[in-house]
Amino acid sequence: MRILITSILAATLVFAAGNQLGKPLTLKKQTAIATLSAKPAEFVGKAVQVKGKISEVCENMGCWMNLVDPETKTTVKIKVKDGEIVFPKDSVGKMAVAEGTFAKIEMSKDQAIEQAKHEAEEKKKKFDPASVTGPVTIYQIQGTGAVID
Repeated sequence: MRILITSILAATLVFAAGNQLGKPLTLKKQTAIATLSAKPAEFVGKAVQVKGKISEVCENMGCWMNLVDPETKTTVKIKVKDGEIVFPKDSVGKMAVAEGTFAKIEMSKDQAIEQAKHEAEEKKKKFDPASVTGPVTIYQIQGTGAVID
């Protein structure tokens, strides 16, 4: 009986702490998603921790998720290597805290077309290459860990 009660208490504590994915979170301070968006150059190459509502998850491999700041509606993508972390597809609408390195990714027009085509395929949407008019710069977090509530 004592083992059963201990097991139930341990499971409750794990559940209360959220679903830990990847490496444990280590940063003590969170950066607002809106701050990353407003001043991205200040954060490139730095470790950051953000909190937001999951608005989208990769439907294929679970290799990325978008977090939205509930107050400002600003979005940031958390991207990981395929298989390194698998973000659950049913986590849309849940809150998450994610950590990783803030990255600047510059793409030529051809690379941007390929990326947009890939994203359209993931979302099962049509894609018009003419919609990409030139080189593109994106910012995202190269994720190392997350906790989903």
